[in-house]
Amino acid sequence: MNRKLLAIAPLLAFAFICIFLYQGLFANPREIQTGRIGHEMPAFTLPDLMQDNKQWTNEALKGEVYLLNVWGTWCPTCLAELGYLTKLREQGVKIIGLYYVQGYDADFDGPFDMQALRTEVQDMLERAGNPYQFNILDLHRTLSLDLGVSGAPETFLIDKTGTILLHHTGDINPRVWRSKFAPMMQELK
Repeated sequence: MNRKLLAIAPLLAFAFICIFLYQGLFANPREIQTGRIGHEMPAFTLPDLMQDNKQWTNEALKGEVYLLNVWGTWCPTCLAELGYLTKLREQGVKIIGLYYVQGYDADFDGPFDMQALRTEVQDMLERAGNPYQFNILDLHRTLSLDLGVSGAPETFLIDKTGTILLHHTGDINPRVWRSKFAPMMQELK
């Protein structure tokens, strides 16, 4: 019996690998399989990017449907989506920014220059459009890691109870909005 099993083991392994690779052919790389969909936002207390002494928590954000948009001034795709996100804000969509600091390490980079970052953010938003109600600063990427963020831009749709309904990697443009976000937003009204 063991000889027969040993003889067909390579065939079974080959079949398993073929099935795995076949599934990969039809997978959408922009679809994030995050374990957070259907769960509440992770608990956090993070500072406001533009206002000293202002803190935001997951509890403070409950009560309204909103988009949490992970972005940075260093990100060209984020710059490209600001115009469309600003149009969405003008249509009544609440958008909160989660500023993703790229490459900061206190051990190597020294003290963080908050004023320089604020100036850079303000200049970019004045130039390209400001879709954000406010921006949360995630300097140490604690919330980003808890959410499974791999970079920017990424956008989460959060309902009134603080539950994550959708996670999209890449820019928000008219096609993405119509196909992914608009149908869910209609259901939430």
